[in-house]
Amino acid sequence: VELAESGGGLVQAGASLRLSCTASGRTVSNFGMGWFRQSPGNEREFVAAVSSTGTQIYYADSVKGRFTASRDRRMNALYLQMASLRPEDTAVYYCAVSEFAGATVTAQNYNTWGQGTQVTVSS
Repeated sequence: VELAESGGGLVQAGASLRLSCTASGRTVSNFGMGWFRQSPGNEREFVAAVSSTGTQIYYADSVKGRFTASRDRRMNALYLQMASLRPEDTAVYYCAVSEFAGATVTAQNYNTWGQGTQVTVSS
C-alpha cells in the first residue's frame, strides 16, 4: 500500500488547514490509521489516531480541541482538520497505517508511512 498526503501549506497563526491522506494499492479499511508530525531537530510525535471503524479517536494533548481526525473507509482516506493553528504546529505531517484495527498512539505500531506534507504556520 502507498500513502499520499496533501493539503499542507503556509498559513498565518489562527488559520485552518485540512490534510488528506489517500491509500492506494490495497484497502486499509480494516486497520487503524494515524497522523504524526516532525519538526526540525525534534523526534516524530503523535498527533491523532483513528480506529478502523472510525469510532475510536485519540489526540495528542497539544492538538486536542483544535484538530479533528476522521476517515472515509469507502474512499480509503484519512483526514485531519486543523483549526486555530499556532507556530508550534509547524512540521512535516505524516499519515500512517497501523498493524492493528484499534486506534494506537505508538509509532512502532504503524508499518506503512507516507512521504509527508509540510505545514508552516507564521506568527
